[in-house]
Amino acid sequence: MPLAKILLFYAFTPLADPAAVRLWQRDLAESLGLRGRILISKDGLNGTLGGEMSALKRYVRKTRDYAPFKGVDFKWSDGTGLDEGGRSADFPKLVVKVRDEIVSFGAPGELVVDEGGVVGGGARLTPDALHDLVAERGDEVVFFDGRNALEASIGRFRDAIVPPTDTTRDFVGLLDAGAYDHLKGRPVVTYCTGGIRCEVLSSLMASRGFGEVYQLEGGIVRYGERFGDDGLWNGSLYVFDGRGSVDFSDHAAVIGRCEGCGDATKRTANCPDASCRRQFVVCESCETVACREHATAA
Repeated sequence: MPLAKILLFYAFTPLADPAAVRLWQRDLAESLGLRGRILISKDGLNGTLGGEMSALKRYVRKTRDYAPFKGVDFKWSDGTGLDEGGRSADFPKLVVKVRDEIVSFGAPGELVVDEGGVVGGGARLTPDALHDLVAERGDEVVFFDGRNALEASIGRFRDAIVPPTDTTRDFVGLLDAGAYDHLKGRPVVTYCTGGIRCEVLSSLMASRGFGEVYQLEGGIVRYGERFGDDGLWNGSLYVFDGRGSVDFSDHAAVIGRCEGCGDATKRTANCPDASCRRQFVVCESCETVACREHATAA
């Protein structure tokens, strides 16, 4: 039986003609029967694709044939399955777009990218180097979540700072308001799902006077592959596809709390009311009630 897989990937690199890259990437993904989303800008690409494993392997080979994308780090995970047409059941369709930013901080003018990636970003830490830093500096080390607050509610690093953000764009306002200036004298480790948001976030923090900023290389995904649930990570990893979340072991902690009854859950749901347009942590039994309360509050 064909294996359903999901790829997570990005590359920061100057692209002279993003529109041409979009057409190539769209045609390539369509020809292989892949679904998901790819965003392209003058600064690179950011994608998540699902499909049959052999098709995804062909996609990887073809994408790496293009010199600017030769070194892209592709992260693999298991999909939930394929539909009757052999396409990923985790994504409804394929979307390939050109945007001002491949990750939307709302600050495209601040980002500087060259052939080596983001200029002025935080120092990279492998999962093992992260453990070395914590062993050496102890409680002085600050984990700074570079995701939206909802994502962090079901999984995060222990004692991490979780900014009250609904979207990635909220970070710039919080930083400019000085909300985290008290951390400027400490080692700050930014982390996010696969690493892309922290490439930008760490550079924004460095440019605002944070003197010792790091980024977890490969993000939570690579950390989970290395240490599972036997390290500094706690809970489930939120993902932007039909799976909802993934765990790194059979003993992952459940740290999310249902907004309806308060029970432990890692389940998230979109509010079905068009006036709500929010997502929240909720168990299956409480979903209808919680959705109604969110819609009323909105």
